[in-house]
Amino acid sequence: MTPLFIGIGGGTGSGKTYLSEILIKKFGAETITRIELDCYYIDQPQKSFLERQSTNFDHPESIDIKLLKKHLEQLSQKKKINIPKYDFSTHSRLKKTNEISPKKIIIVEGILTLYFSEISKFLNMKVFLDVDADIRVIRRLKRDVKERGRDLDSVIQQYLHSVRPMHNKFIEPSKKSADLIISNELEFVSFFKKIKSLL
Repeated sequence: MTPLFIGIGGGTGSGKTYLSEILIKKFGAETITRIELDCYYIDQPQKSFLERQSTNFDHPESIDIKLLKKHLEQLSQKKKINIPKYDFSTHSRLKKTNEISPKKIIIVEGILTLYFSEISKFLNMKVFLDVDADIRVIRRLKRDVKERGRDLDSVIQQYLHSVRPMHNKFIEPSKKSADLIISNELEFVSFFKKIKSLL
């Protein structure tokens, strides 16, 4: 049986990872494989740290879409893949990779998941998390400072100069291609039911 591909998109801090983790708990880790677009940032070893830091990571060109497409094709053929590991504190790929095995459900999640046609062609279901911008910004600040070793000023500057404008230009419009738009946790139940109907 071909894996069921579920795409989860939405702005930064909208809860994509949170929803993915709930799905894994509900359907079981043995059933679900998760692919995060953040792992596919293009490596830039030729650039200095300051140059890498100024990269617009919210623009589609920051994603290694060729490698991601190749990996999705391999998973659809029930082949194992090796996902890059990305260090957000240095803005570079690590030498180590994560081996991922194909499973019954494959989640593809990231801010640009629903933007790329290269990804959409694999997706059986496309979900967009539509959460208020203020809530998303607060979540982003907490995450980047606590989990990614960033300082507050750099997170704020990045949000103002790239995160917000890229959201308006690329991410928000991608909502139109969603099969399901979720704005709160109460709507998770209907989402779970739709997944079960596709299995």
